[in-house]
Amino acid sequence: MMGRGRRSCHLTIAFFFLLCLALSSWALPLCTDLRAPMEGNSTLSFCPYSGKTCCNPSEDSALERQFRAMNISDTGCAAVVKSILCAKCDPFSADLFGVSSAPRPVPILCNSSVSENSSQKTKDFCSETWDTCQNVSISGSIFAPSLQGRTGAPVNTNTSNLADQWQSKADFCNAFGGGNTNETFCFSGEPMKLNDTNPNNPPSGLCLEKVGNGTYLAMVPHPDGSNRAFFSTQSGIIYLAGIPDQESGGVLDIDESSPFLDLTDEVHYDTAFGMMGIAFHPKFAQNGRLFASFNCDKSKWPGCTGRCSCNSDVNCDPSKLTPDSGSQPCQFQTVIAEYTTNATSSNPSSAKNAKPTEVRRIFTMGLPFTSQHGGQILFSPSDGYLYLMMGDGGGGGDPYNFAQNKKSLLGKIMRLDVDNVPSSSDIATMGLWGNYSIPKDNPFREDKELQPEIWAIGLRNPWRCSFDSERPSYFMCGDVGQDTFEEVDLITKGGNYGWRVYEGTNVFHPESSPGGNTSAKSINPIFPVMGYNHSEVDKIGGSASVTGGYFYRSQTDPCTYGMYLYADLYGNGMWAGIEMPVNSGDFTSNKIKFSCAPDSPMQCSSTPGTSETSLGYIFSFGEDNKKDIYLLTSKGVYRVVRPSRCNFACSKDKITAGTSPRPSGSPSRSLGTTLLSHCFGSLVVLLVSVSLLLLVL
Repeated sequence: MMGRGRRSCHLTIAFFFLLCLALSSWALPLCTDLRAPMEGNSTLSFCPYSGKTCCNPSEDSALERQFRAMNISDTGCAAVVKSILCAKCDPFSADLFGVSSAPRPVPILCNSSVSENSSQKTKDFCSETWDTCQNVSISGSIFAPSLQGRTGAPVNTNTSNLADQWQSKADFCNAFGGGNTNETFCFSGEPMKLNDTNPNNPPSGLCLEKVGNGTYLAMVPHPDGSNRAFFSTQSGIIYLAGIPDQESGGVLDIDESSPFLDLTDEVHYDTAFGMMGIAFHPKFAQNGRLFASFNCDKSKWPGCTGRCSCNSDVNCDPSKLTPDSGSQPCQFQTVIAEYTTNATSSNPSSAKNAKPTEVRRIFTMGLPFTSQHGGQILFSPSDGYLYLMMGDGGGGGDPYNFAQNKKSLLGKIMRLDVDNVPSSSDIATMGLWGNYSIPKDNPFREDKELQPEIWAIGLRNPWRCSFDSERPSYFMCGDVGQDTFEEVDLITKGGNYGWRVYEGTNVFHPESSPGGNTSAKSINPIFPVMGYNHSEVDKIGGSASVTGGYFYRSQTDPCTYGMYLYADLYGNGMWAGIEMPVNSGDFTSNKIKFSCAPDSPMQCSSTPGTSETSLGYIFSFGEDNKKDIYLLTSKGVYRVVRPSRCNFACSKDKITAGTSPRPSGSPSRSLGTTLLSHCFGSLVVLLVSVSLLLLVL
């Protein structure tokens, strides 16, 4: 499915956008323009920030000029105002300035009057600001009531003293102050620091049960919030399944004789090709729109037509390509097509199938080689745009340097608006690859060299990606390595994740470079937050390839809650990533063992000669509407269950180890019963979070 290595290509995920200050659990280091902080080489000359910062030297100089123009004569007030101006350089400035709405002119100033119940004690910096500056003249004051969208009640509108602009300290701090609690962050006059917390212990083990025999590459919860999910195969079939309750002894309720959607006539199914992903529109329950991402062969299907990704815009000549399977250049294409249930049901949520005729071709692009072409799609739960994960196109070591080429869509994460379809002339004028428009806040508006579709660059083969259901700003992607390192990246707007200049944190030296090279000094890479070296795992057949997963948000296993689960495709291991401190973006990875519950409703496979559970290839992870996590493997579908069912120690488990297990073989609920008991109104959950198969070519 996806390519993997330089010597043997294996088959095989932008994150981010709106930060919600009202939910501080969404917080992570981010600048007011929603980019990740830069790694500075030295302390800025005016603002006291070093290391990761949101200001470059020119922005630092601009803040100094703004400060000088204020003509603040009082040294104490000058120091306070300088620190407030420089908060723009804080790595957490997106939180401090509240970018979920129009950015504030002043960061949220810590105010003890609303922090008394906070678990984090902070000084009353808002009162300090008032007391120090209330009678000091400030030209071009950043504290003017009009900047807060308020009229205030100034005695003299011609002055810039705080005392004349605001009626009282209480009124001032009501406008500019806020508490530093578990739900918000505030500025205390110093670079923001998160309280250090004791590291959580990794779980003693992950307990699994087997609930299905099928081999699937993607799982998506039904958007209506019910206890149903869609499962798709590499060959191009989507099934609608009923999900059994935990502890019920049930299995997936799938009727394979009646698929939801069958696209096998269009999908080119081979070792490295097939249906790569599925996504359902955020308003699917109202409009019945769904999307499929797959590969096609233009020599076999007339509808497989698209521009080659190797073209003059990226200094690539298709006639000079040497495809790695004897195929013609761009014979195989990546396609995103839109379908609908409207033709078969007036109520999309009750539809049993969809019409296998395209409503609209969203995207088509020819592939230069036969591996590393990604293809996962998912809608963001926050901004509603469609994200497309695209690998570097293969060829071993990205010889044409597509991942760093800002005019190429290979090795990128794209962000598309599929709700506002432009005219044919607009598509041609903008050079788009299909029927979509460009979100106005995509990074190309700040970096004119970028193709407008691009959200993040420098990925080798993103496999797979997911948004944290509790903190949608955490957009995590497993990115398949080349020879030495498998990585997990925290994707942010405009981020450059290094490939092929870097593999992990190490400089990569390609064997050939017909497409030229990118200097390490010319980029500001964002390094992985988690991952593993090939030397650290017992590689099967000399292979290793990451399968990205999910933050675990179910209470079924309370000792794993909040940890990021990911695995190796070849069964070389599974890991739990723990963030320390919470919301810092700093993770430690812990290899964890897993076992199958003895009362699993379906018998699990064992490694020959041992009692250890064997999952075979771990193609993908999935998440249902109850936030339970699933593993899609070559030996079936597994679900994470409470740890005591495997006698794993977990003090938070409501049922302790040693309790008599539920009898196996208990009848599963029918799909109809499941729907009756679980069809309730809820928020649309569209985490199309699926991880793809990476097999050895």
